[in-house]
Amino acid sequence: MKKPVLEINELQTHFLTDRGEIPAVDRVSFSIDEGEVLGVVGESGCGKSVTSLSVMGLIPKPPGKIVGGEILFRQKKNNKEVTENLVKVSKKRMRQIRGNQIAMIFQEPMTSLDPLYTIGFQIIEGVRNHRAVSKKEGRSIAIDMLKLVGIPRAEEIVDEYPHQLSGGMRQRVMIAIAMACDPEVLIADEPTTALDVTIQAQILELMKKLNKEKGTAIMLITHDLGVVAEMCDRVVVMYAGKVVEKGTVRTILKEPKHPYTQGLIKSLPKIDKRNERLYSIPGNVPKPGSITAGCRFAPRCEHAFDRCFKEDPELLEMSETHTCRCFLYEKKEVEATHV
Repeated sequence: MKKPVLEINELQTHFLTDRGEIPAVDRVSFSIDEGEVLGVVGESGCGKSVTSLSVMGLIPKPPGKIVGGEILFRQKKNNKEVTENLVKVSKKRMRQIRGNQIAMIFQEPMTSLDPLYTIGFQIIEGVRNHRAVSKKEGRSIAIDMLKLVGIPRAEEIVDEYPHQLSGGMRQRVMIAIAMACDPEVLIADEPTTALDVTIQAQILELMKKLNKEKGTAIMLITHDLGVVAEMCDRVVVMYAGKVVEKGTVRTILKEPKHPYTQGLIKSLPKIDKRNERLYSIPGNVPKPGSITAGCRFAPRCEHAFDRCFKEDPELLEMSETHTCRCFLYEKKEVEATHV
């Protein structure tokens, strides 16, 4: 049995706004096992990125703050297993973990890379923050990392600037920076956004290779279910700051239970139905904090009944590996019992 390397329990991240304190992430719980690829999916604004920034300790304070829950990181120190709660560690300790044991690939490489410094300097900087290496050794590591992520002419590109590279090359550099210290957990926030299809495939193939060869646990944040099917072992579906369904990739894609997950899968284009209009879930994701009672998906749900607008459902166990937050299954169980 593989052990979770990262475990998030009842995480609550709030932001202070003109409308008061708004919950962006509301009691989110999931775990990532050693060497596993976990997909976190949902529409824009559902809390995926805020969850990842909470793990990295990068929530801007103010206006944001973690108000509850825990983020447990398991690691080995001196051949002993140690668990730390990242919510409670000091800023100094978080800086030691961030980029070293837990690394992140950000969504936009052009805004994440510093235009004033060379590619090599930006890779070396991360390594030298965590390890005692000379400039010469750092440069050698930077070249090796660029080669590892499939960048040609690594010896030349190490001295070039971000604007001299294409979007796909910059994303590879971001992966090289994230992997330079050989992290145990890699968080990838929409790593293929704004890249063309062939480059997307190369980036995903590269991440899969790193996962298999180095055993890195990957938390892959995406809204693309095709990427999830290709890459992930398990899936967490989020909606309006909450986890609505969790399960294996096969279970979620073949037997989705939550109406929102069903809607996401239904909206995928099908090659044998070219002339049909694509399905779309009616309505929009609610603004954080705008729904204070009931299920947050109820206003958009075709199966919603009275209770859905009054009470917030708990996660129900569909099987050992599958949970779903929906009163529909509770109702079906009651009806089946009466029959």
